[in-house]
Amino acid sequence: MALCARLATANNNILIAPAIAIAASGEHDGFAGTLSIGTSALTTVIVEVVRSASWATGVVLVNSHGGNVSALRAAISILQMEHHQVTAWWPQLGVDTNDAHAGHTETSLLLAIAPEAVRMELVEVGDERPLITIIDELQSHGVASVSPNGVLGDPRTASAAHGHELLTLLTTQLTDHVKRETATWVF
Repeated sequence: MALCARLATANNNILIAPAIAIAASGEHDGFAGTLSIGTSALTTVIVEVVRSASWATGVVLVNSHGGNVSALRAAISILQMEHHQVTAWWPQLGVDTNDAHAGHTETSLLLAIAPEAVRMELVEVGDERPLITIIDELQSHGVASVSPNGVLGDPRTASAAHGHELLTLLTTQLTDHVKRETATWVF
């Protein structure tokens, strides 16, 4: 939501809809508290939400979770075939492939956005192997199969300063994406 707020602040024509709080997170089902509706249900939810926004000129879907990508791609395909003006965006950080979840990058972002939610005295290193070497097991058996604490990376070096740098980079990426993708939309 922080990125959406930054985008809307720069453009008065943008409205922010509520986030879809429960999405496709089945890979985290080894951890208590995880809720997931799966890819198929999320695809349907996205399609129906965008259809219901027919009053809007178009919809930009901002994604922050890798588990949602398949649903987003499927929904976009359906919606574009129906001639909805819709695009999806997710972060492109070029992050080290051993910093995929709750490591340095994500912890830094959270320190910048909601520092009160981070308890640095409790952070733990997780699996630091390159994602490419564990991706099959991760996809087949979930995050818990490769990282008992759910961390893929090392959050101990995270900082709010780095989080603010990342937010600036991501805001630029999102703003550029919206300008590029909406340039041909009929307003």
